[in-house]
Amino acid sequence: MADVSGKIIVVTGAARGQGAEEVRALEAAGATVVATDVLPFEGLERDGQRWDASGGLVIERHLDVTASDGWTELADWLRAEYGRVDGLVNNAGVAARERLPNVSLELWHRTLDINVTGPLLGIQALAPLMPPGSSIVNICSVAAVAGHAAAAYTASKWALRGLTRSASLELGSTRGIRVNAVMPGLVDTPLMESAPPAFHEAALAEIPLGRVGVPADIAPTIVFLLSDDSSYYNGAEIVVDGGLVAHVSHKRIADATRSGAQK
Repeated sequence: MADVSGKIIVVTGAARGQGAEEVRALEAAGATVVATDVLPFEGLERDGQRWDASGGLVIERHLDVTASDGWTELADWLRAEYGRVDGLVNNAGVAARERLPNVSLELWHRTLDINVTGPLLGIQALAPLMPPGSSIVNICSVAAVAGHAAAAYTASKWALRGLTRSASLELGSTRGIRVNAVMPGLVDTPLMESAPPAFHEAALAEIPLGRVGVPADIAPTIVFLLSDDSSYYNGAEIVVDGGLVAHVSHKRIADATRSGAQK
């Protein structure tokens, strides 16, 4: 695994699933990880810190990514505590599975607030603390590579993909900060629990490797993008999906789940 020793890295949505695995991987690679989430952390040790024998350190903090005041407070704390931030992983997200005719305005706003506005606020708050060579990783989805039936979720991930490209241009040119996107496929995390069985079956049938991914399949790519080994990666979009979007027609998956959605 790539080395991120001595780096100060913020991860959002870090209390569960893929975010928690990213924290573990970064900690094992030597980083000081500021793990944030609106959900409570499990296994929190005394003083909100957990030391690891590898030399990494995890600090767990509450953060609602949609609240600009929360980001300001986090930035002020990081400035006082470390004086800089070397990496940001915009991992927090929600899965909104409603199809187009059933998307309420409330659901639409909530999905975009968490999946797009949250990363925007994080970048705006923390980029001023980042020295040249720092890295931002936005966790997108294969829903941002091809059409997908979940309308609000798909729109939010395409928006995050666009934000990644815009930020890579702006921050790469003016601050020497790299911004990249990772597009995970079907991964066994709590976000997948809301998917109907028909979706799982149809999607799994289209994955050439014949299995669902696990968070540990994604985390090494995140560590790499935050390390100096990826110093020329900027504006990249890395798909990690077992080959799903290399060939798949999402219409087959949409058709397989249509009858359940219309009940």
